Amino acid sequence: MSRASLDKQPVEVARMFDGVARRYDLTNTVLSFGLDRRWRRRTRQCLELTDGQRVLDLAAGTGVSTVELARGGARAIACDFSLGMLRAGRARGDRRDRVPFVAGDATRLPFGDDAFDAAVISFGLRNVVDVPAALRELARVVRPGGRLVICEFSRPTWRPFRVVYLNYLMRALPWIAGTVSSNGEAYVYLAESIRAWPAQQELAALVAGNGWRDVRWRNQTGGIVSLHLATKGPARRA
Repeated sequence: MSRASLDKQPVEVARMFDGVARRYDLTNTVLSFGLDRRWRRRTRQCLELTDGQRVLDLAAGTGVSTVELARGGARAIACDFSLGMLRAGRARGDRRDRVPFVAGDATRLPFGDDAFDAAVISFGLRNVVDVPAALRELARVVRPGGRLVICEFSRPTWRPFRVVYLNYLMRALPWIAGTVSSNGEAYVYLAESIRAWPAQQELAALVAGNGWRDVRWRNQTGGIVSLHLATKGPARRA
């Protein structure tokens, strides 16, 4: 069993995701009671992409989120640092065979400046060892005026619901994952990383301080997930 620690060493995290790749999509759907599909759809809608625009799906895993982004006619590219996840995605159908898969580190993206019209990172930013560096890299590869959407677990806004949710997160989720996933230990880390992740306001401030403007968020499912939206500012004059 491979389980990463909360210091998020890239090799540990990549190895852990390699180990859960085979049943990753199924496990996510079970653990979220099918809400993962709605969250992916809302992420795509928030981007407001037009036909032919280029969008980077960072931490794309097996590419199921990338396929969703491409539904509106956008040219979506999947990027992840787990080779196991990329291989699992390439081996599947449901249009993933048409999506380009690229191996890459979020803190050193293998793309040129201003290469994309928009970028998305879904449930991956909290697994990056250097979050500010990843946000700056995303700003580098997105053109001025381009959009960013971060879909990530967050903090429920209603206290009684938050208590119930945290109990599910720390007790029931790892147990359920142990019966569905190929590596239940990985989901103990994932639960801990969700609990340690900053709340909506803190993440918004972090995004705003690393190359993005007009940062706002939209809570989903009572704040279990939040969609942080931002825009890249105009190019600086020399």
